Parts: sequence; C-alpha cells; structure tokens
Amino acid sequence: MKTYIAPFFLLLTLSACHSNDTQTIKEPKPRTAVQITQVGTGAISDDLVLSGTSVYLKRNMVTSSIAAFITNVYVKLGDHVRKGQSLYLLESKERKALGADITKVDPSLKGFGLITVTAPASGIITTFDKQQTGEYVLEGTQLCTIAASNDLAFQVNVPYEYADLVKPGKKCVITLPDGSAHQATITTPLATMNAAEQTQVLLARPDQTLFLPENLLGKVTFNRSAYGNQQVLPKSCVVSDELLKDFWVMKLVNDSTAIKVPVKTGNKNKESIEILSPKFQNGDKILISGNYGLADTALVTVVK
Repeated sequence: MKTYIAPFFLLLTLSACHSNDTQTIKEPKPRTAVQITQVGTGAISDDLVLSGTSVYLKRNMVTSSIAAFITNVYVKLGDHVRKGQSLYLLESKERKALGADITKVDPSLKGFGLITVTAPASGIITTFDKQQTGEYVLEGTQLCTIAASNDLAFQVNVPYEYADLVKPGKKCVITLPDGSAHQATITTPLATMNAAEQTQVLLARPDQTLFLPENLLGKVTFNRSAYGNQQVLPKSCVVSDELLKDFWVMKLVNDSTAIKVPVKTGNKNKESIEILSPKFQNGDKILISGNYGLADTALVTVVK
C-alpha cells in the first residue's frame, strides 16, 4: 500500500509547483509614461514679406511768375515744406530800378514789385535749381521741384503666384530701416511685368502722410493667416510619418488609454501649430510627450 501512496503525493507536488510558475509568468502589460495638454484657440501668423522702394508719383515744379531778382531764399535742398509755405522772395526789375526809397515817394507802393513764391503742395524739395540771392531769372524759370508727400508710394515687386493675395485694396505694413511700421494699402498695379523674374510692380500707398527720401528700401508685409481663431496645439503634440504627408495626435480617451486621431494642420511657428480638423471638444486631453512611436491604441500612464 505504501508503494502507491508516494508517487501520488509526488504528482500532487509537481502539479502545485507548475501552478505557481504559471501565476509568476502573468505580469501586467507595460504602460508608457506621458504628459497631456488641452487644445487652445488662437491664430498663428503666416506673413509674406516683400521689399519695396519709395517713390514720389507726383512732382510740382516751382517757377518764377515774372522776370525778377531773387531777393530771399527761405528753404534748402531736402527740406520738408508745407503747402503755402514761403520759398522765395522775388523783386521785379522796376522796383529794383526805383530803389529802396520807393516808399518815401509813395507809401502805397510798399509791396510793389515784391513777389512771394509759395509751395503749391506739401512735400520734399528734391531739386534746388535757384538758390543764389541777387540772381536774375526770367519768367517761367524753374526755381525748385517739390515731390508731393501725399503721392508717396512704395513700388513692390510681387511674384505673380501671389497675385490673389497682393491685389488692389489689400492692406499691408511697411517697415522702414529705423524700425518704424506704417499701415499701407495696395493700389492699381502697373501694366508691365519683369519678364525674367515674372514679377509685377504694385504700389503700396501709406495710409498717413510721410516725409521720406526717395529710393528708400522697406519691408512690405502681407498677412496670410486665416481670419478668426483656430485650434492651436504645441508642435510636440503632432506626430507625422517619414514623408511628412500624414499627421496625427494621440488623444486620451480614459485614464489609461490613448488613441490615434488623424489631423489636418494649418500655419505653424517654432512653438505652436494650427489644427484645422477634426474639431476637438473642450476638455479633450492630448498627449504632449511620450506620444512618439505609440501604437494606434496604447496603454499609458499620465505623469505631471
């Protein structure tokens, strides 16, 4: 009888050991440590920056209305002048012949033969043809030229591919070398194009009167961002394939599970990226770290 009991107990012992080994092998699946964030709203600028050159579209030629001597010159080359400002004082040859005692002869002749030449428009004196006092000029002689400040514009060479963006009525910002920025509006484009570069010249007129030298280079900036707020996420939330064709984020659906959600992206900068679709709900939790290389459905552990 003892011969059969020993093998029976030996069999039970081996079975128990095998059962313990099975329980030891069953371990919980590993989870990836991740951090989360939520979708924000805003707009990311996507500016088109072109160069522009200042040019005066209209110049006013100041001439002598009579044959006279230049008695006084009140301005100099490059001066900013206002409409109606005195530029020259001319003295007719008749008054010159009568001399300084003319008022003693007849006080009513005090202003006889004196002509004050004034600026026909506000602007900058770009040519200064007559500046020597005592010089005699004939009627119609050009004295100076004033570039009209209200006809200041910036010539912008626009590649034709941006014709839909840069068109008459479009607002832009002109940034000058001194760092100042000025709002401007695109006006009617010129009829010619640069055949080699396929660029068209458009004029950007400042919305305010500016006194600037001609041929001044400036940066002309056009905003290409969509109007209205967009969904915005940190760039680290968005994962892509090797060809940068498909993009997706990992969204947390419960305390321990994240799923892959394909997205369509918009403008981006160094920190953020616009999410055009799908539309996420308020409170949706998106993985901001630990999301790279995860499966379409992954077990995760949220850490702070």
